[in-house]
Amino acid sequence: MSESIRSIRARAFRLPTDAPEADGTHAWDATTLVVVEVEAGGCTGLGYTYSDAAAADLARRVLAPLVEGGDPMAIPLHFDVMRAEVRNMGSRGITAGAISAVETALWDLKARLLGQPLAALLGMARDAVPIYGSGGFTSYSDDRLAAQLSGWAEREGCRAVKMKIGAEPGRDPARMEAAREAVGDDVELMIDANGALDRKQALVIAEIAADLGVGWFEEPVSSDDLDGLRLMRDRAPAPIEITAGEYGWEPAYFARMIAAGAVDVLQADATRCLGYTGFLRAAALAEAAGLPVSAHTAPALHLPVCCAAPNLRNVEWFHDHVRIERSLFDGAPEPADGMIRPDLARPGNGLSFRQADAEPFAV
Repeated sequence: MSESIRSIRARAFRLPTDAPEADGTHAWDATTLVVVEVEAGGCTGLGYTYSDAAAADLARRVLAPLVEGGDPMAIPLHFDVMRAEVRNMGSRGITAGAISAVETALWDLKARLLGQPLAALLGMARDAVPIYGSGGFTSYSDDRLAAQLSGWAEREGCRAVKMKIGAEPGRDPARMEAAREAVGDDVELMIDANGALDRKQALVIAEIAADLGVGWFEEPVSSDDLDGLRLMRDRAPAPIEITAGEYGWEPAYFARMIAAGAVDVLQADATRCLGYTGFLRAAALAEAAGLPVSAHTAPALHLPVCCAAPNLRNVEWFHDHVRIERSLFDGAPEPADGMIRPDLARPGNGLSFRQADAEPFAV
């Protein structure tokens, strides 16, 4: 039996964006990072979520007492206990984010106690993970949009890039044309409406997008509209894949989405869907249905589990999170030829949190 878990710490940090950011339904000027650290046996495991500061409070007050004193190897037990405890307060949203941060910290701790890289502990199906550049916010000028997308293709070697649409559907065709001209014909162009469009609007955009070589249409309608997503999957031009799932909080959500035939690619986010355990369960459901899975944002946190997940398509190299992970975590991955790779010489997730650099942003 290994030494028991001694303590769990959780803190929130609110970091301004480098420019105003917006998508089809929302605008923001700061992002909140919630960091969880779990200690046992002289090692510290690190996990995090992008959520609200309330997630840190919930992790400290509600989740930490459930896990402290427990076996750091018994992650499935802690996973079930945390889920059971939050039943009456609501298990989704901020609550799921808090569980995700604790759960990913537990996996990192386990790997560090065993002296292994987390990717190897989870079981590597691949040693490199494809990324796609993601940003292209609706708040950007066409020039900034073009520069950002082309930069990912040129610097990081991304073979696919994604832009936001839906805030002003009438402008989106021109914006997509500017994006296509910027990246050329050899880079896949992806679009994400964040559920901003109704079904008819989304079908019109899909026809225009197909002519521009778009191959990925994310949340063309609300991800809660499973019938609408299925309609888009059936009616959109054949080259376009319909994708959704980033707001999945638990395995049952993904099972319903798959059963509805709503997506060609299932997205999952380990910072929301109950950590690495939840992500791997979503990936297993997708594999059973013959669907690929894509990791939503937080590329540094997703890298180990993406090396293990079956049927993995890619991970999102999201502008806002990449900027935060590079500035606050030593060991954050750097792309080469459109891929990121775990550093197998570093135990755990390979990350260390730069507390002093984060302190000015503490909530």
